[in-house]
Amino acid sequence: MTEPVTLADHERLARECMDPGAWAYLFGGAADEITLRDNCTAWQRLQLRPRVLRPLVGGHARRTLLGRELAHPLLVAPMAYQRLAHPQGELASALAAAVMGLGYVLSTQASVPLEEVARLAHGETARGPLWFQLYLQPDRGLTQSLVARAEAAGYEALVLTVDAPVQGSRDQERRSGFQLPPGVVAVNLPDGVATAAGGPGLCGGLAEHAPTWEDLVWLRSVTQLPILLKGITHPDDARLAIEHGAAGVIVSNHGGRTLDTVPATAVLLPEIVAAVDGHVPVLVDGGVRRGTDVLKALALGASAVLVGRPVLHGLANAGATGVAQVLRLICDELEIAMALCGCRTLDEVGPAQLQPRS
Repeated sequence: MTEPVTLADHERLARECMDPGAWAYLFGGAADEITLRDNCTAWQRLQLRPRVLRPLVGGHARRTLLGRELAHPLLVAPMAYQRLAHPQGELASALAAAVMGLGYVLSTQASVPLEEVARLAHGETARGPLWFQLYLQPDRGLTQSLVARAEAAGYEALVLTVDAPVQGSRDQERRSGFQLPPGVVAVNLPDGVATAAGGPGLCGGLAEHAPTWEDLVWLRSVTQLPILLKGITHPDDARLAIEHGAAGVIVSNHGGRTLDTVPATAVLLPEIVAAVDGHVPVLVDGGVRRGTDVLKALALGASAVLVGRPVLHGLANAGATGVAQVLRLICDELEIAMALCGCRTLDEVGPAQLQPRS
């Protein structure tokens, strides 16, 4: 095989060229990896119901999200230490997303300075939205400094991860003995902050610093940027997010990397959409491997979809070009699925495109 034609092809090629320890860290899941596997299979189990002889003239897959237009309803999910996959790391993945008019979310634990990523993305006039993913730090001063840097660099929203107050038990990673190689660090954090642990209390003291709803209130007080909460899996938390001023919620189980046996996001999504009741956008990630998966997510009520691991597969294979090909494959498959289901625009996508679950 000389040219990958599916995301599965990219995954196979990436595994061949990557260090086994880095692979275990980036792509492993928590415990028995049940949630990791279920994320993919849950989308596959959903069945589409095409309609025929419907007008498709003037069709497109554009989507407006928090006032910004995306060429397709797709964003690159925040992922740490992307220089483990390719020397250009986040610069390459951000460039690919920007060129294609898609959204990009930079991780707090990026291996490239957030200002450099922003400058590169802003150089593309057709780019989609640029957001900054935030882990609340025990030191509020450090958190506020990160937010101020993101604002100054031109990030348009904050994505607050709320489902990982402690790290999951990732057996594959532990078996590999993985350690970050020299030169790959969380450059936007002070030395040692990203890996600090050890102390009295639950989870070596880390749980003492677990964020609460009061921290969200504080965060809103120090920024004018809209804040989306990533890691919402329970409808009560979705309602609380709205009550506390969140501008959006992202249905996510952290890619199966934190708590194993959490339901797949495709299963969770409808309940969260119902709880939000149209008050804010609902996004979803986890297990998306085909354009048909994106269509199914939109049919279940998502406004847009975030893609993670496949981006890193493309990055490992061919840098920005590989990421662009991965994103292009998903977008092309989405457009094909829309046309075959008789949907001229995303506004025509809804529950009618899905076979009712028995």
